[in-house]
Amino acid sequence: MQARLIESKVIAPEVRHFVFEVPDVEHLPFPAGQFVSITRVVREKKITRAYSICCASDGNRFELCLNRVQDGHLSPFLFDLQPGDLVEMKGPLGQFVWRNPVSDSILVGTGTGIAPFRGMVMEYLRGGGDRDITLIFGVRHEESLLYREDFEQLAREYPNFHFLPTLTQPGPEWTGLTGRVQPHVLSALGERRDVDVYICGLKAMVDDMRAQLKELGLDRKQIISEKYD
Repeated sequence: MQARLIESKVIAPEVRHFVFEVPDVEHLPFPAGQFVSITRVVREKKITRAYSICCASDGNRFELCLNRVQDGHLSPFLFDLQPGDLVEMKGPLGQFVWRNPVSDSILVGTGTGIAPFRGMVMEYLRGGGDRDITLIFGVRHEESLLYREDFEQLAREYPNFHFLPTLTQPGPEWTGLTGRVQPHVLSALGERRDVDVYICGLKAMVDDMRAQLKELGLDRKQIISEKYD
């Protein structure tokens, strides 16, 4: 199956937001949080990478959030695409989606690991979901808070959604949370053990967060994770 680039734009240093459409279908249904696989032939070898969709299902379109990997086989190619260009894709696929039924939840993302949460939050809140959802998003610098305006607007519209960004290298004017996401997750969890925790980011953060939550007594089914490396 092929996808056609509609537009792409820079949203942070070395990070772009992409909008694709699938010309061969009228509707591309998927639960938010899934990914698509994109394939390119490099030196006569097929190279495939999976990228989380960062939107809810909308017609035959899907959106991606990618950072440029300087020596990567696919991200520099995707960054150079022009509107109208085609790519080979499969999907959507994947199990990183809302558990059914949705419980009060803490979402933990770092870097471009925020991508699936954008679609999941939009899908759930705009679908009338009333469980308490807290998103904790960690990056180094304030300029890298991807989709900050989207999440802040959702927090204003929906009282059951809470957006907690944290910076490990804050500037002098930053007044929000600082440091890594892990202690803020534990603070948000408090004494509760009936909360689902969704984690997306690099392996080191995901593994450490999972280990801390298991030590606190959360069941493995309550900890849903996806690694980006």
